[in-house]
Amino acid sequence: MALHVLHFLHQGRAQWGVVADGAITPIPGEFESTAAFIEANPVERLLVLGAPSIRESDVQWLSPVTANQQFICQGANYRQHMIESGLDPDVKKFNMIFTKAPSCIVPANSDVVKPKEVRFLDYEIELGLVLKRNITSRETVTDQNLHDYIAGAVIVNDYSARDIQIPQMQFYKGKSYRTFGPVGPYLCLLEKQDIPKLKELVLTLTVNGTVRQNDTTAGLVYGPAETLTELSGVHDLHTGDLLATGTPSGCALTIPTPEKQRAAAQLPDAEKWRMFLKMQEERQQYLQVGDVVEAFIASYDRSINLGVQHNVVIEEAA
Repeated sequence: MALHVLHFLHQGRAQWGVVADGAITPIPGEFESTAAFIEANPVERLLVLGAPSIRESDVQWLSPVTANQQFICQGANYRQHMIESGLDPDVKKFNMIFTKAPSCIVPANSDVVKPKEVRFLDYEIELGLVLKRNITSRETVTDQNLHDYIAGAVIVNDYSARDIQIPQMQFYKGKSYRTFGPVGPYLCLLEKQDIPKLKELVLTLTVNGTVRQNDTTAGLVYGPAETLTELSGVHDLHTGDLLATGTPSGCALTIPTPEKQRAAAQLPDAEKWRMFLKMQEERQQYLQVGDVVEAFIASYDRSINLGVQHNVVIEEAA
């Protein structure tokens, strides 16, 4: 049985609780990290809690992934997103991995601050997976044992400054500004029988009420099991760490056709990037101050429902 957990602030105290139908059942204990919470609270323990005692409307959301965990990401990992990016999903032979600064993690209803130097602010709804245990050596993860490695799922929005990320070739910098990583609201804790539903989740993102992204996790190119297998051979992962699995098509970013890319390769770098930025200027989809971004992820049967992220784009303070 999937259980939806909320990390929240109530009467000045950070707490965790099981949430259902707008009511919260507090979970006893103090947990200063996502790792500490997961290690102390197997699903079977939470199934025997008492009745709800707090209204969700009376609390302040916190991120279910705390800022002392790693934030690891996959790029170009949905078939249609690869195609719109000028890549062939049937030819690509590598799993693109990068990281975001944990300091960009904020609650799901936080404002997103548009830095003064950023012109092209983009959105990326993603399914986030939270690790259940440490991985400190090379391991083989499969769909059959994935439940041993994944504690639960969250919504992630991988906000990106495209004019920093791409022309400067700065994935980390362009995606790590403070507030560029809303997580939550809910951490859906999963049991073994829930894991197959990770392949049939629907992701939807709207800007000012208009759908920009809509796809299912069936479109993932590199799934969680093979990704964790690969990452296990690279560096240590820990309980509570976050893996964001990539975004579907529909972002504001536009990429030149392969023909234009080949032609641009013959140009000096300054001219090549001037042309790229000119292409982005023509895209009305980039986020502006005042825009409202909402993100939803749920299974078809709604047994997994990760809630709604609601972010307003604001200007950086002087």
